[in-house]
This record gives sequence, C-alpha cells and structure tokens, in this order.
Amino acid sequence: MQLLFYPNLPGLQHFGMQIPVLDNRATTTIEALQQHKILGPHMPELLTTIQTEQIVREDIARVHSSSYVQKLYSEELESLLQQAYELIDEHGNYHRFDPALAKSPLTDIFQVMCTRTAGSAQCMRTALQQESCFYFGGGFHHAHADFGHGFCIINDIVIAIRKLQAQGDIKTAWVIDGDAHKGDGTAALTAKDESIATLSIHMAEGWPMDLPRFDNEGREHPSFTPSTVDIPIKSGQEPEYASALHSGLVTLEQALPNPDLAVVVFGADPYELDGLDSTAELQLSLAQLKERDEVIYRFLADRSIPIAYLMAGGYGPHAWEVNYQFLEWILLNHDRSKTSLPEESR
Repeated sequence: MQLLFYPNLPGLQHFGMQIPVLDNRATTTIEALQQHKILGPHMPELLTTIQTEQIVREDIARVHSSSYVQKLYSEELESLLQQAYELIDEHGNYHRFDPALAKSPLTDIFQVMCTRTAGSAQCMRTALQQESCFYFGGGFHHAHADFGHGFCIINDIVIAIRKLQAQGDIKTAWVIDGDAHKGDGTAALTAKDESIATLSIHMAEGWPMDLPRFDNEGREHPSFTPSTVDIPIKSGQEPEYASALHSGLVTLEQALPNPDLAVVVFGADPYELDGLDSTAELQLSLAQLKERDEVIYRFLADRSIPIAYLMAGGYGPHAWEVNYQFLEWILLNHDRSKTSLPEESR
C-alpha cells in the first residue's frame, strides 16, 4: 500500500476556526509509523508527499451545479464558507470561529480544499496503479450540488471519481463510507449515476438525519437521498456493526458488480473517544473499528478491486489511533504492494 500526504497545507485553526479537527492527526500517525521497528526503515518508499494532480474549475463543474460553481469563484465565496463550516449561529454571532485568530483570510481555504481534492484524485490513480493507497486527507462527503454542508465546501470524492472517468481511467466505482455521519452529499450527487454505487454505514440518529426533512414548500432536503446501500446503526447496536457491514457489502456488489475502483471513506469518528459532540450516537471501540476495517479490506482484496482510502472524519486528540491501528495491520500483514518488507513481518 502506498501512503499519500500533502505536507504544509494549513488546517482549520489557521483560518480562525475552532472545530476540533487537529492538524496533527496525520503527522502523528506518520511519525508513529516512522518510529515503528519494522515499518520505519521502509517509510521513505511507502510515503509519497509530491503532488501530481490538479483540480480546476472544470473538474468541480462536473459535479456541482453551474450556479454554485459560479458563486465559489465570486465574492460570495466567504458567505458560502461560513455556511458550510457553520461559522454563524442562528443569532448572527460567530460559532466556533474567531477571525482575530486567523492567519489568512477565510476565502483562502477554498484553494486548500481544491488541493486536498487533488490528493483524492492522486490517491485513486495511485490505487489503480499499485492496488491500494491511503491518503491522509479527503472525504468531504457532505457537500451537495448546490451548497456546502458539514465542514465540506466541495465533494472531493465525486469530483475525483468523475475526473478519472472523464479521462478514461475508470468506468465504474464503489464508495464505501465508514464515517460516523451519513455520506449524504455523495449519495445525492450520485443518485442518478449508474456508474457509481454507494454504501454508507452511519449513526441512525443525529446529524444530518435530525435536519428538517421538508422545507416550507414541501421539498425534501437532499441529505435524505438514499445511498445505494444505507446501514443506519442505532446507539447500542455497535456489536452488530461488522456483520451488518458485511451484509451491506454483499448487497452493494449485487447492485454494481466488478467496479474498477473502490473508494473507502475511512472515518475515525465512530471511535468512542472521538472529540466531536455530534458523533456521540456511535461508540465503536478500537477493536470494533479494526474489525470494520478488516471486513472492508478483505471483501475488496478477495475480489482484487483497487482500493483508495480517504482519511475523512476524526476529531480530537485520539483520532490518529484509528489510522495508525489500521495502517500498521495492513502494512505488516496484508500489503499487496511490491515493497521490500521482510517476509517474516507479514
């Protein structure tokens, strides 16, 4: 498995946001792998930090509406960002946001997100070439056609998939979403696209499923658009998570057999030690998360489907533990890439 990381990209705190997405969850994982007795010496060949992809307006326009794209490239960008990152409360006051702490204008984050989306495309292309890749970024699965949502201004998952489709690299793809929150934007953006099948295993209650389902004119909120396979997990059903996931993967395969690529929206936020209040309805232990990741990996590896992992959600000081646990396991025991790891370590 190839690891991909774009260093030196500013995190949310750089822009004055106080959302508990810590900048060091990727670097802490990487540093722990570098200090690993067996994996450490191989990290220079396992880890790529060079950006080889670019995301431009045309790529975004394949996924998001023309009116929304026009706004993204206009003076309306700042208000779109405030909405997507929930920086203004219902009273018009700043929410988890202090402009006085910002080191750059809020609007600069849009180009950062485009660069992070380029990483998702690079991860997917690398997976096609080397069978699997884990990207320390991406997974902005809440962005919809016409608006940003849930800390996501654009949907990198669908943008990257459609870029690869437009360039003839793939025809079909699965999106397997293990984030605590439903992959609502991805589901809505691909609902009429028979070339992409989606699975989301998520909290049965809480955000975004606690949003008003219909507006005053009776229109349904797009967050309620079903995925190809939805697996809502109620609080207390954590012991049933892995078996429900496996059954869902079987159903996904029936809906769209033999995809060219599987994109796994990894998600550390189902972890019982996650630091975001809105993930409290799902409380998986590290052992249960390891079982989740083994179920997904083995299902895909048994079918020789290339796998692109996007890091996705994970909040607070413990999120890195989920990333590290998985990567140590897969690199030592089930890495299908042509690395020079000693056989006895596998």
